[in-house]
Amino acid sequence: MSLNAVLDQIEQLNDAGAIASFKQANQAILSWLQADFSALPITDLILGRAKAVDALVSRAWQLCGLGAFAQLSLVAVGGYGRGQLQPYSDVDLLILAKKDVGKPLQQAIGQFITLLWDTGLDIGQSVRTLKECRSLARQDITIATNLLESRVLAGCTATYSALMQDVHSDKLWRSEAFFVAKAQEQQTRHNKFNGTAYNLEPNIKENPGCLRDIQTIGWVAKKHFHVQTGRELVAKDYFSQEELDELRECREHLWRVRFALHLQAGRSENRLLFDYQPDVAAMLGYGEGKQAVEKMMRTTFRITSRVIELNEMLLQRFRHDVLNKKIQHCTLLNDDFSVCDGLIMARHANVFAQPEQLLQFFILIASTPDISGIHHYTLRLLRLARRRWRGQYLHQFENCRQLFMAFLATPNAFGLAWDLMHRHGIMQAYLPQWDQIVGMMQFDLFHAYTVDEHTHRLVKQIYGFAGKDGAKDFPRCQRIVSNLDHPEYLFIAALFHDIAKGRGGDHSELGALDVSEFCATHHLSDEAAELIEWLVANHLTMSVTAQRRDIYDPDVVAEFCAQVQSQEYLDHLYVLTLADIRATNDNLWNDWKASLLRELYLMTSKALESDQTLSQDFQQRIRKHQSEARASLHAQGWQDAEIDSLWHNLDSNYFVRFKAIQIAWQTNAILTAIKSEQDVTLVAISEETCRGGTEVLIYTKDRPSLFAQVVSVIDSCRCSVQDASISSTQDGYVLDSFTILNEQNERIDQPASLARIQKAIHRQLVSGSDIWRNNRKLSRQMKQLSVPTKVRFFTNQAGQTLLELEALDAPGLLATISKVFVELNLTLHMAKITTIGERAEDVFILSNADDQGLTQSQQLALKKQLSAALDNLS
Repeated sequence: MSLNAVLDQIEQLNDAGAIASFKQANQAILSWLQADFSALPITDLILGRAKAVDALVSRAWQLCGLGAFAQLSLVAVGGYGRGQLQPYSDVDLLILAKKDVGKPLQQAIGQFITLLWDTGLDIGQSVRTLKECRSLARQDITIATNLLESRVLAGCTATYSALMQDVHSDKLWRSEAFFVAKAQEQQTRHNKFNGTAYNLEPNIKENPGCLRDIQTIGWVAKKHFHVQTGRELVAKDYFSQEELDELRECREHLWRVRFALHLQAGRSENRLLFDYQPDVAAMLGYGEGKQAVEKMMRTTFRITSRVIELNEMLLQRFRHDVLNKKIQHCTLLNDDFSVCDGLIMARHANVFAQPEQLLQFFILIASTPDISGIHHYTLRLLRLARRRWRGQYLHQFENCRQLFMAFLATPNAFGLAWDLMHRHGIMQAYLPQWDQIVGMMQFDLFHAYTVDEHTHRLVKQIYGFAGKDGAKDFPRCQRIVSNLDHPEYLFIAALFHDIAKGRGGDHSELGALDVSEFCATHHLSDEAAELIEWLVANHLTMSVTAQRRDIYDPDVVAEFCAQVQSQEYLDHLYVLTLADIRATNDNLWNDWKASLLRELYLMTSKALESDQTLSQDFQQRIRKHQSEARASLHAQGWQDAEIDSLWHNLDSNYFVRFKAIQIAWQTNAILTAIKSEQDVTLVAISEETCRGGTEVLIYTKDRPSLFAQVVSVIDSCRCSVQDASISSTQDGYVLDSFTILNEQNERIDQPASLARIQKAIHRQLVSGSDIWRNNRKLSRQMKQLSVPTKVRFFTNQAGQTLLELEALDAPGLLATISKVFVELNLTLHMAKITTIGERAEDVFILSNADDQGLTQSQQLALKKQLSAALDNLS
């Protein structure tokens, strides 16, 4: 069915009581939109639905007898007023009366609105007099904006014209006040999205760089310049025709995404949720599966970046003209640029005639502390220059390579100058590898940003370490960065650490090859190149070792030392690792991760500078921990004999793993419990002993399924286990210590929450039941993600089996895993838990019934049973 056929069907409607006929007409509109989505330009569909709804609403108006009432207007407002409607967008109507409506008119209006609702339209309606409209518009910028882009559909044009005279004059809103209000409205909206367009599930209407940002430009133009189209702004020299074409291109892409999203959701849904992304990608022609989604998101994020840039440039231009702002202070920088009220402004149109001038421009910004931004005229020239050199990357020019290295070595390069380079696509114009990662999103819950945005944030983290906040929050990183002879080497490694993402293969190895070529073409010394290449190739090593290996095992530390080899490499890697984690996801960093990295750094640093073996270092650690813990216990009134009665049942690994404060607290809690009861079932919780989280201590007689029950209770309390140490005593007890965090990935310090968790665990342990019912459900987002179960086996120095497992972090995951261990009669010695978005990456140290490492047949049986059990969780 064509649009004309739909309009013909609407024209034949002749009875306001024939609701079924109106419903059929509305359904015909939707059927046409779905059928012609791939065949027609999106503009035809958007305008076409508005035209069809115009006909339907106007027909209802006439059939309800409202055309007989003089001085009554039916007005389309908001997006409908613009003549643009998505498939399920609201139809916003204003019924405008010259004066108060009487009862007969109220009844007719009620019949009209009811008919439209029964038809299936989502109606937003208001019935107001001229006086009420004027009063409300003065008070509410949203109402004033809706009226600004309204149009009359039926009824009295004179009444509507009277209102429009006030709307377009200064009687309701002066142009200056309107601009300030809309600019603040946009800023408030951006803040809701943390100022970034790179959200996993972006709102195509409201996100920064999305449709609202385009509409804001139009609202300001309509109010101040009294124009209705972009062509009129081109004529007034506010747009160039190329900029108008670009804005339309961006809008059409966002329209298509939103249109497909509405059709897939079957309602007015503007959030591109995980649930809809695969179907929307397929509908838009990107193909099927994860790669199609990533391609769609990459294109969309590139579009939003362009909109943000255009919005910034045009609103700044409007700000100067609308507010009639005069330059208060201007400083001459050189023949090409001045700083006017904090904005760097070009003094002539040829400031970017040569490619190297682009880089000279950003060196100038980095070297001039008074600059706060780029003037809109300069930004327009920058955009034109960037396009002029499209097809040729700046790094191909020797002058540019020299200037880029000079930029990296400029002290404040990674302040405002770096932000502006990233925002305005200069890195994209400089390096082809960077161009490939712009807008690249990864379909998971771990990476909160595109690859380029993540790298930008990582660089800012490193730069921040050297500042005041770095000295306060990250003193070790501050000291390292401040003492580097060549901090630019660290920044180069940061720029390249993820640059090979999305190419297939190991991105660390591929990135090391890329940076090796960079170092050669940019004339870095062999020594510098070796450091930078090593950092890129090994940028995940410290994070993986700290979070997935037992860092209190001398062999693990020795292996890490062998990889690092020097204090210089360790320092660089520590800073890069910490910045990488903090820049990946705002919710990812916590005190627990900080403590693991700090411990690994300190132990490795000591091992690198010491002539002693790591075994001797660990023996010293045991003696130190025991001595300090014993002193603390003496102060609490415990005698050596009482202390030793417990400690003699524990192996030396216990005193390596736990700090003195933990040993003293655990010992005191256990000895106190033993004094008061014969069969001890102790559950104790402390928020003070473990710097990175809340510690849960379990001391009770050993039995099967104990670990499964405890972790299941913790999971049902909406807490996550970060680390678990299982110590078996020689007299048949277990001393288990869990480090847990709350839903916000933080230490639990509310007494009520601690008491609730403690009570729940204790109740389960004394119940005698091996079953704990966990009612926590898999989240909506997690249901859309696939994480195949992967199982790998290694053997540690003690002959035990180290199991590395990757799986979907579903509710009850740890409990399910530990139940499989029990079923196969395996002993769990340690669990190290890492959750990366939707993916759990856990490590377990196991032995079989003979207290030996697992045989090959036992490993195969465990792998098969784990895979079967975990597949049933998702």
